[in-house]
Amino acid sequence: MGYRTIASQGEAEIEVSRSRFLCQLVRVEDEMTARSVIEGARREFYDARHHCSAFILGPESRIERSNDDGEPPGTGGAPMLEVLRGAGVSDIVAVVTRWFGGTLLGTGGLARAYSDAVRAALADSHLVERVQQELCDVTVDLAAAGRLEHELRSRGTKVMNIEYTDVATLSLAVPSVAMPIAQEIVAELTEGSAALFHRGRQWVDAPISG
Repeated sequence: MGYRTIASQGEAEIEVSRSRFLCQLVRVEDEMTARSVIEGARREFYDARHHCSAFILGPESRIERSNDDGEPPGTGGAPMLEVLRGAGVSDIVAVVTRWFGGTLLGTGGLARAYSDAVRAALADSHLVERVQQELCDVTVDLAAAGRLEHELRSRGTKVMNIEYTDVATLSLAVPSVAMPIAQEIVAELTEGSAALFHRGRQWVDAPISG
């Protein structure tokens, strides 16, 4: 199980009929942080008329919020949220700050402008895959440590540390989907004398494949 987010922060500005739309995309971990980003945009760009926003949070994108900030209902935050959904990203907040240019854009024009600003910022952002890894330890004879490390690394397991005493203890980060393979490798190379000890889980960034 995994999901996409941005590596750091993206930004883009577009102009429509002399109105400026500045979109800031920020990676966040919780709703409080997302709202602080929105408030930060209000303080920084205090001379702007609107600060529409949308954010999606969590591995399963369970938390979604949007705000039109005084624009006609459904013309700011909602279309921004749709762009984020369409991109399949989470743990992200988008704030689009608008400086009015004197020309009314209508509801359709506003929705397109706010959507386009978010799309432009996404295009400026580097996306990564958030992958869940299982944190494990395995203790083996010194003679088996080198081969075991090689086999695990070749199958996508990260060997974070090896502690040598009269035995070798390997600390591993195993992609959740690869746990059965890692268990098989350990059992095979140690003839069933060792097994993975599960210590917990963590989310890590990984390049997007394909």
